[in-house]
Amino acid sequence: MNQTLTRLRTPVESGFAQAGNIFALLISVARKTFVRPFQWREFIEQSWFIASVSILPASLVAIPFGAVVALQTGSLIKQLGAESFTGATSVLATVQQAAPVVTALIIAGAAGSAVAADLGSRTIREEIDAMEVLGIDPVQRLVVPRVLGMMLVALLLNGLVSVVGICGGYFFNVMLQGGTPGAYLASFSALAQLPDLWIGEIKALLFGLLAGVIAAYKGLNPKGGPKGVGDAVNQSVVITFLVLFFVNLVLTLVYLQIVPAKGS
Repeated sequence: MNQTLTRLRTPVESGFAQAGNIFALLISVARKTFVRPFQWREFIEQSWFIASVSILPASLVAIPFGAVVALQTGSLIKQLGAESFTGATSVLATVQQAAPVVTALIIAGAAGSAVAADLGSRTIREEIDAMEVLGIDPVQRLVVPRVLGMMLVALLLNGLVSVVGICGGYFFNVMLQGGTPGAYLASFSALAQLPDLWIGEIKALLFGLLAGVIAAYKGLNPKGGPKGVGDAVNQSVVITFLVLFFVNLVLTLVYLQIVPAKGS
């Protein structure tokens, strides 16, 4: 019995310890963002790298994602006899939910894994220890530019995914389901409001922050040499996915309670 409790307690304690360490790194990143000198060159290079590995996959994923949302909502609304609201439901679902989720998946899967692998390889080569010996703060020098770069790219990528998803949904709804372009656009303008765009951008910004911090933490703490770097990359992606979906749920609940629907 005692051995069973010990086996169950160990992973729980490890999980809480990792959560505390990730939160501590998040606070450290927030503080050292304002420490001078800011690493502008590293920030620009990392932003460009993150954008280069994220733009194409995000665009390719956004097209079928928007199409699925449009086709599913169009079919359901047609059964309810409210075809004139197809544009509003598909566009709002894309802007509020689909675009931030796609952005989170791409940022965590492509950019986050790359950041974790880069920092993990630096750690096992003892470059991080050498920087600390030289009096260089690795968080301020390496982590802060990468986290801010992921936040910036996530913010911009969310807009791109929203546009591509809406265009894909419009095309499939009009071409395959026989919807009218005028009704599609009119229903969107009648029911949509500016906070719908804000919540999508806020979600993308927070997703980029969390994905960057988790990837950086796993990259700075690999275990077991080169194999540990691969394990850290996999763990960073899985943990980020779990955290992002939970944060998305919380933000959606808060938004729906604070911002009333248009016309209500």
